[in-house]
Amino acid sequence: MTDFQLIRKLRQESYRKIVLLVLDGLGGLPVDLGGPTELEAARSPNMDRLASEGTLGQTIPIRRGITPGSGPAHLALFGYDPVQFAVGRGVLEASGIGLSVAKGDVASRGNFCTLDTEGRIIDRRAGRIPSDQAIPLVERMSQIQIPGVEVEARHAREYRFAVVMRGEGLEPDIEDTDPQQTGVSPLTARAQTTMAQPTADLFNKWITEAHRCLADQPKANGLTLRGFSTDPGLPQFPDIFGLRAACVAVYPMYRGVSQLVGMQVQDFPGVQPEDEFNMAASIWDEFDFFFIHIKKTDSKGEDGDFAGKTAIIEAVDGALPTLLDLNPDVLCVTSDHSTPARMRMHSWHPVPTLLWAPATALPDDQTTFGDRACAQGGLGTFPATDLMPLLMAHAGRLAKYGA
Repeated sequence: MTDFQLIRKLRQESYRKIVLLVLDGLGGLPVDLGGPTELEAARSPNMDRLASEGTLGQTIPIRRGITPGSGPAHLALFGYDPVQFAVGRGVLEASGIGLSVAKGDVASRGNFCTLDTEGRIIDRRAGRIPSDQAIPLVERMSQIQIPGVEVEARHAREYRFAVVMRGEGLEPDIEDTDPQQTGVSPLTARAQTTMAQPTADLFNKWITEAHRCLADQPKANGLTLRGFSTDPGLPQFPDIFGLRAACVAVYPMYRGVSQLVGMQVQDFPGVQPEDEFNMAASIWDEFDFFFIHIKKTDSKGEDGDFAGKTAIIEAVDGALPTLLDLNPDVLCVTSDHSTPARMRMHSWHPVPTLLWAPATALPDDQTTFGDRACAQGGLGTFPATDLMPLLMAHAGRLAKYGA
């Protein structure tokens, strides 16, 4: 993990700017033996040029063989050991949509789902209902009252929402109610510790009332909750690295993790890569570090849509000149984890990483940005927590250690 005390000691001012461009779930696998991965199949001339001028490698988000969730994997990219600094999905989602989560509150991420007549899940995402259908349902649930606590529900995006419970003596040690499969009923909220049992009971009461609110719906007639958690009190990114840091992201969870570490989350219209790059351009003079997040590569991977994931990569590459015209000094194109369309899920595979820093990087002999090329790249395979010090060094923001 990054030694925060050492970084604080060595950090120094520099005019050089850093861009961390994260294509969520970028890493992939071939569909057929010997075939290309999604990244290798994509037509990405801009990224290929950066690869030929820069250096490639692979990162390990958590530990070898460990499949990461998005929250821990992003913390690793930001230099935090995700095993030491555990953060639940609920507080990330809630923070990302502006719900206050104080120490002692308990937050959870919610998914609408579709239940059959026997109460079994037949679609874990309720057909990915659009936001305009989901918002009225969340408003219904926000009217639910549970004696002794305050419960606030707010829509996040499409079929997702967040719930925050506030009151005395609440504990977040509760198991998810999402069984992560179809053909079975949602689980009850089960306490992991004796102290959390009253909180689990309160959430189960809320879930029962919420299901009554949704009973008349054709698709979103059920829900699951994941990632029960509270404010973890993380060390702050600007204090550690001495960077004015901006987050440019569409999806709430990634805005949430950025906010929890102290980045300034930007609001902007649009959801396309060019919209995000244009936002970065509009604030270019105000910040030193830009975290830019692209979600749809992960979504397409989870859907098993190889061609769709490839198309998203190509769309990012097509918009990339807007970012390159800003002349970043250090640009890293990478991901939080791999999501092979062949597997339809996050995986433990190493993550493709491209480092472009014309003034300081030694190019390797790779000429394209692909999974296999990254496996052969000059950076080698290294922990994702080492990425931030590497970017800082190439930006001239770390002084020499020792005499």
